[in-house]
Amino acid sequence: MPDRTTLVTALQGAGWHPAGWRTAGPAAQRLTSLRHWRDVVVEQDRLGVDAVTIEDSFTAGPVDSSGDLDTTTVVGRLDALLVANAVAPATRALGLVPTVSVTHTEPFHVATGLQTLDHVSLGRAGWRIQVSPTTREAALFGRRPGGDDVSTLFAEAREVAEVVSRLWDSWDDDAIIRDVTTGRFIDRDRIHNAEFVGEHVSVHGASIVPRSPQGRPPVFSLAHRSDAAAFAVDTADVVLVTPGFDGREARELLSEIRHLEQAAGSDVRRPVLADLAVLIGSSPAAAADELAALDEAAGTPYADVSDTSVLATTVPELVSLIGDLRGLGFAGVRLRPLRIPVDSTAIARQLVPALVTAGLRADVASRPTADLRTRLGIAPAVSRYASVSGPAPVEVSA
Repeated sequence: MPDRTTLVTALQGAGWHPAGWRTAGPAAQRLTSLRHWRDVVVEQDRLGVDAVTIEDSFTAGPVDSSGDLDTTTVVGRLDALLVANAVAPATRALGLVPTVSVTHTEPFHVATGLQTLDHVSLGRAGWRIQVSPTTREAALFGRRPGGDDVSTLFAEAREVAEVVSRLWDSWDDDAIIRDVTTGRFIDRDRIHNAEFVGEHVSVHGASIVPRSPQGRPPVFSLAHRSDAAAFAVDTADVVLVTPGFDGREARELLSEIRHLEQAAGSDVRRPVLADLAVLIGSSPAAAADELAALDEAAGTPYADVSDTSVLATTVPELVSLIGDLRGLGFAGVRLRPLRIPVDSTAIARQLVPALVTAGLRADVASRPTADLRTRLGIAPAVSRYASVSGPAPVEVSA
């Protein structure tokens, strides 16, 4: 775990509040433009945030009580993985962590897309793994009826995560030899078939993308319920939990993750981030008023529909909370700005220097520019085929 507070900003459209787009000004007109995403992401990079997650879904937006798209909130989105690849060259140190669902997506495409991002970003790719449970999403693909129970979706997602990991490992670091004398571009013995046969997924063969700078980009998973927590410990490098306002719940959530790690026989203590929705105001009263105005415009308090705590707060209050979470053993926080760019800008321009002043982070000038695994305090990824000489043996998992 890093000795500094990890700070991740969760990006979604004009912000996480359904009425956030009403305060976005000109940015609300550019939500499907590369310029919008580049502006927001570059600011996070330049001012010292560790990583951004980029939300995604197979639905264009939330639905209302009748099941139709809710036209009062942002409808329409760009593909998160493609956005991350597009903005990567404009950034220097920021981790780029798109959300990619595994429910209707081929593991091969997930693996190669994220490997490509890791190459394009020079080792700053991550992956927020997600399942897609609704029949509306299933209908877009037409391969199965949808409505699977969550345990089935998680079982499938475990297999997909395993296959993706094997595909990431399928090329050795030195598989490309470029031997002009012999005319060999690759050493075939250094490319291994990722053999897997499971209940939901089967794959034979290797990735088309050579091993990327990190080998395996770090996987993020949201553990906002017990079955999701067990899935996160099985598959993820970074776990996101959703604590309430009191320290007791935060301690219990962290303890649950540590217990699950122990029960799984893991000696790895994963970085755990508190996942919080934030509106940052100039004073507690101003923040409360601004959230109330958004809630009124949306017709429903966001706290009633959010899966995590919603904080209308100030920078000093947020620094104090983050310090308390660090004291409990959290590696840091992922903050969901209710308004973009208002709150995302406050995170980068105000919160980062305030955390430095509080001794919770180093100055941006001294931040590490290494790959994302290193920055998060995660051990380097060692390929499962690293000691294999010649083609990999067949591995079958039921």
